[in-house]
Amino acid sequence: MSDPYPARLPDREDKRTFLRKLAEFLHPGPDSTAELIETLAEAEENNIIGAESRMMLEGVIRMADMTAGDVMVPATRMDLVNIGEPHDALLHGVIDAGHSRFPVFEGERENIIGILLAKDLLKLQRAPEHNIRALLRPAVFVPESKGLNDLLREFRGNRNHLAIVIDEFGRVAGLITIEDVLEQIVGEIEDEFDIAQDEGDIYGLADRTYRVSGDTPIERVEDAFGVKLVSTDPQDEFDTIGGLIAHQMGHVPKRGERHVLAGLNFVVMHTKGGAVKWFKVSPLANESA
Repeated sequence: MSDPYPARLPDREDKRTFLRKLAEFLHPGPDSTAELIETLAEAEENNIIGAESRMMLEGVIRMADMTAGDVMVPATRMDLVNIGEPHDALLHGVIDAGHSRFPVFEGERENIIGILLAKDLLKLQRAPEHNIRALLRPAVFVPESKGLNDLLREFRGNRNHLAIVIDEFGRVAGLITIEDVLEQIVGEIEDEFDIAQDEGDIYGLADRTYRVSGDTPIERVEDAFGVKLVSTDPQDEFDTIGGLIAHQMGHVPKRGERHVLAGLNFVVMHTKGGAVKWFKVSPLANESA
């Protein structure tokens, strides 16, 4: 016969020490994302973690609540390739934009038929008889609501580094790259055109010209060069030199384009996401000399 009064099973052994139990009672763990971020700030103040580590951990935490729509490059600022263009025009467009990957459309901009890697154009130089369509990679489409955590996992899994973001109606809303996602964790990823923030937004070059950030306030440019930058339309108000010049040019500036304003020659050195990152600026008198 079975024992009508079976022995009581022992409780799972709690291996926490008394001091640890007391510490957890006095200082319970964070109950929300905000409290967790505050805890990280306290850890930095106590020299438990460094400033960069804290920023990266905060980025990971915040990214959990972010979607592709939050960080995508809007459709209006996308650099696209028209497969119907002549080869020379297409090649010049790729060189001017300076990206490594381009969405390719046929007919209307909404009709994305694939992704072109800039390096694949070298194959056409060696074998001009090849059709550019054969070089296209399949385009990946994701909804605006796609979580960044899931998107990063997919980027790593399928080796696609660019995705087309579509809205709830199935229209192209923008694009997002693996770099856009990673920058939410590690901050902006510098490339050969990026300058450290502590070097300022205006600085001199060896050839007596200047490099000026596109988001430099107009007032700062005026003070630095001793000029008055006035829009052709008095009703227009712009905060940055990049916004003012793009408006006067009437289109999104491309690398290598020039614009003269208030006796200064602005040359677009680098663009990113449809906005000018850096201008090379020189007074017209210097150019004449």
